[in-house]
Amino acid sequence: MPLTDLPWWRWRARMRSALHMLSDPGFQQEAWLVGRDGYGDVVDAVYRLVEDSWLDRWSAEKYVGSVFRDSAEAVAVDAAVLRVLRIVHQVGEEAPAAAYLGHPDWPEAVLAAREAHHRLAVNDGTDPDLPPSTLAELRQLTARG
Repeated sequence: MPLTDLPWWRWRARMRSALHMLSDPGFQQEAWLVGRDGYGDVVDAVYRLVEDSWLDRWSAEKYVGSVFRDSAEAVAVDAAVLRVLRIVHQVGEEAPAAAYLGHPDWPEAVLAAREAHHRLAVNDGTDPDLPPSTLAELRQLTARG
């Protein structure tokens, strides 16, 4: 199914972008640790994940049919959000990337994000193993109508 078949597909695209970056340790090493332009940082990814959705306040289940295709997607996204936010709250929003990536629970958060990213990408008919898109590419995608 194409990404754009859901009513709130732009939110889904932003969440998928965040989950993709949060799920890829190689990308995190190559982009976030060195501060590579075009991808934002860990906090930017977290913000994209929860910004308009309020997933930091309630379950993704609320968005089944509008952002998520089914309960399995919602459960996977909830798991990723909870693990990532727990680390952000412990480390702080202004910490350098190394503080997040070095947190003892980070590998668990990466795995949860990977599960969610993989499920959403496959359900949208895209390859979950492609490298993350830049933020400019995400803006271009979500500007289409």
